[in-house]
Amino acid sequence: MTSGDLLLRPLRGIPPIATGDDLADIALAGLGRSDDRLRDGDVLIFAQKIVSKSEGRAVDLASVVPSADALRLASETEKDPRLVELILRESSEVLRCRPGVLIVVHKLGFILANAGIDRSNVEGSDRVLLLPVDPDGSAARIRAKLKTKTGLDAAVLIIDSFGRPWRLGTAGTAIGASGMPALLDLRGHPDMHGRPLESTDVAVADELAAAASLVMGQANERTPIVLSRGVPYARRNGLARDLLRPKELDLFR
Repeated sequence: MTSGDLLLRPLRGIPPIATGDDLADIALAGLGRSDDRLRDGDVLIFAQKIVSKSEGRAVDLASVVPSADALRLASETEKDPRLVELILRESSEVLRCRPGVLIVVHKLGFILANAGIDRSNVEGSDRVLLLPVDPDGSAARIRAKLKTKTGLDAAVLIIDSFGRPWRLGTAGTAIGASGMPALLDLRGHPDMHGRPLESTDVAVADELAAAASLVMGQANERTPIVLSRGVPYARRNGLARDLLRPKELDLFR
């Protein structure tokens, strides 16, 4: 691989994930099946679902009792009241609602539909999966385990599929990061004509998340871990929460 090349490779043979599984071990085993080894500077990218599963974030809707607020919003949005109750528990604010849509501010700061709660690729017809409690912390723990097991300095991203305002469709988005910058400030760097950049912040973790999401797939591909090699930015520690726009700078709230 020459300078400037970016590799994205899905790890094959990843087993179903259960509570307590060690994702660092599972990723290293996946690399071994690819006849590859982790290298300094690599980035391992994990789908949110397997992180949530390993951390026991599945909830049985049969155990959920809807509140009065959940019942009211369920009527407005035509959603399962038990699901709406979980959305409210995971959120700090409801921004928009209409039939089929409930947009909230998650307790982690993300603005997204349904607080990121999902049923796809979750075992059991009445079970749903919540986001990790602390995705940046989850990424840091996986990274620390990888370093302990290999002695290598690899970065870790945790990604999910988010919808976007003003555009249709979902795109891979970083919700947890460790060992790489999530937001890169390129102000002052020269452009191709030598002029300094004035307002260029690059959401490098989101760019990599979107690329990895293409490789992972969204349905039954069973490739929830992706190896990235050759990410073309200087390495430093960062957090996915660095990408959150402060409310006072949000012109649309």
